[in-house]
Amino acid sequence: MSTPDTEVQRRILHRLRRARGQLDAVINAVEEEKSCREVVTQLAAVSSALDRAGFAIVSTAMKDCLADPDTALAEDGITTEELEKLFMMLA
Repeated sequence: MSTPDTEVQRRILHRLRRARGQLDAVINAVEEEKSCREVVTQLAAVSSALDRAGFAIVSTAMKDCLADPDTALAEDGITTEELEKLFMMLA
């Protein structure tokens, strides 16, 4: 990600920190032998938080490319084809 604005970066970091907390909850639930329902519910929350962070990162890169394609692509060393592949990895 090339110099994201601070608000976007703050939101992405918030989502990642939330996912880290939810992953800790999954680990604790497994260690404490909680129910399958509780473990899977927490695991789904982790997955969702990570997906949202990934989509925010790719979305920011796409917006950068639309705003200034030559600069955005050159700074990250990423092609539009690679950006599309990254997006599809999250889909």
